[in-house]
Amino acid sequence: MLADQRHAQILDIVNGEGSATVVDLAARLGISESTVRRDLEKLDDSGCLSKVHGGAVSLDKEGVTRDVPVAERATRHSAEKRAIAQHAAQLVGPQDFVYLDAGSTVDALIDALSEKRAVYATDCVSHALKLASRGFEVIVLGGSLKSATEALVGPDANAAINRYHFTLGFWGTNGATPEGGFTTPDFAEAEVKRLSMAQTIHRFVLADASKLGRTSLVTFGDFRSATIVTTALPEGSAFAALENVEVV
Repeated sequence: MLADQRHAQILDIVNGEGSATVVDLAARLGISESTVRRDLEKLDDSGCLSKVHGGAVSLDKEGVTRDVPVAERATRHSAEKRAIAQHAAQLVGPQDFVYLDAGSTVDALIDALSEKRAVYATDCVSHALKLASRGFEVIVLGGSLKSATEALVGPDANAAINRYHFTLGFWGTNGATPEGGFTTPDFAEAEVKRLSMAQTIHRFVLADASKLGRTSLVTFGDFRSATIVTTALPEGSAFAALENVEVV
């Protein structure tokens, strides 16, 4: 079988099923696992899929099983993220103590913020630097740095969050469904999200339409525990009937 034919078949399987393992692809295509690994590396390099440990995931499903680096996520659905951010920024008042979660949509929110009398807290290093550079008062929560999302996680971050009581908070999510709630791939980051939501009065999850109807690995919040701010709803979904969804 020619390389181009193998690549086309691999993409058909991965895109059709969302993911596939090296072992499964080798068996289905009748080729060696080493050949599959080389093919996956080439397809990953060309931007056709995402190679992960033991296999590959489609780009549509990426972010469900692992976190995509912030710089890469920032370029995806950017117009939607800006629209969500502009709406969310108007919710911040002068007396608010605001929690800002790690993530590219919350990063877009920081660009849209104008209320400098509020106090902001975040577990994200890049968010903190951007807030400080724009003259906002910001509290940085301590912890171990997770490079993919630039978030601070672990026992120190958890302990810091438990000392505060936020009036308003904004979170990103990798998936959101009525059944599975708000989900993310990383266990430590899920705990930071869960604890910070528990310490916040008014909670908003900022999610472009690609996140709705998807479920990642770890739930950090019940679906009705926060208001979802998005730009569109999945066609034929039950989201439109839910009271905690705002379409901007």
